[in-house]
Amino acid sequence: MFKIAILLLSVFTLLPCGLIAQNSPLNKVEPRQLESSLGWDDQIWGRLGKNGDRKALLKAIDHSLKYLNSSKAVQDYQNYPISGITRDRVKRSLIRFRQLVVSSRTPEQLQAAVKKEFVWYQSSGNDNLGTVAFTGYFEPIYQASRKPTAEYRYPLYRKPKNFEQWKKPHPTRSELEGNDGLKGAKSPLAGSELVWFKDRIEAYLVQVQGSAKLRLSDGKMMGIGFDGSTDYPYTSIGKELIKDGIFPPKGLTLPMVIDYLRTHPEQLQNYLPRNNRFIFFKETFGAPATGSIGVPVTAERSIATDKSILPPGALAVIQTSIPIVTQQGEMETREVSRYVLDQDTGSAIKGAGRVDIFMGTGKIAGDRAGLINHTGKLYYLLLK
Repeated sequence: MFKIAILLLSVFTLLPCGLIAQNSPLNKVEPRQLESSLGWDDQIWGRLGKNGDRKALLKAIDHSLKYLNSSKAVQDYQNYPISGITRDRVKRSLIRFRQLVVSSRTPEQLQAAVKKEFVWYQSSGNDNLGTVAFTGYFEPIYQASRKPTAEYRYPLYRKPKNFEQWKKPHPTRSELEGNDGLKGAKSPLAGSELVWFKDRIEAYLVQVQGSAKLRLSDGKMMGIGFDGSTDYPYTSIGKELIKDGIFPPKGLTLPMVIDYLRTHPEQLQNYLPRNNRFIFFKETFGAPATGSIGVPVTAERSIATDKSILPPGALAVIQTSIPIVTQQGEMETREVSRYVLDQDTGSAIKGAGRVDIFMGTGKIAGDRAGLINHTGKLYYLLLK
């Protein structure tokens, strides 16, 4: 799914004391500089009474390999700006890593093999010290209707047939849907409605996430996905709330934003129109949520990054904190070192210091994604 978050290049250089080379998005790291916890991924085998997700990881690898064998990948890597990172090397690295995942019996065994056979490249992050800001995204499940009713009033739209002829600057969000989201027949999009929602917040959140599963009023399920957008940058409602002094600069999560808007519904007309980036949708007919490289994304194994500088489809390791559901059903934040595939992007995901983690489909995935607002580190792995 091409999505919105919730929220130049030089040759690789090594610097002492773990410093990252300025102006280089990725930098080779010597083995002696790697932390001992890197690549120790026990989720593959399962822990704390939960089954492992080895099959899901292997499927995610296969999705990246499918992309790397495509003409799109050939084009994407044709002018890739970082020396030493090629489509062939990324592909060979994934094939070998897949073999190691299949043959390894413990996290320690896989970690040792990876550190022996692979070169690690660290993202320079936001500060050229490797600090990366992590958020989460998900595919929601909401109620909707194919027809408008007194109950289902808030539409999502198809891309208009004449969209390519629209003059720039494009109409603002207010001009397209009204400050109250109910512009209806007076909207330039009238006639392009795809589905209607009961809840304006839910309709807006689908625009933020870029795709959704919908439980229709007739009991059927419908999938929708990103099909284009107006030519505006994404404006985070959370950042606007912070700017207005509603929340402090640190610690704001998506659940907090939603709770504020639900308890202050009059503020919807104030804050939602500030994000002029307007998303169009198409029906996906049961297809899974799909990343920007054209393959399905996998819960907790797919990430979104800035594809203009970071290698599409490649194997990576994220080191950060994510919420885990305990056996008691409670949410607990834990440090993880996890193998992931770089398979998506987003209009708010810019630079080497931003990563969005796909957390899956449904309410629990959404609850977890909304709580991810942490820093950490990002590494890419390539065969020696």
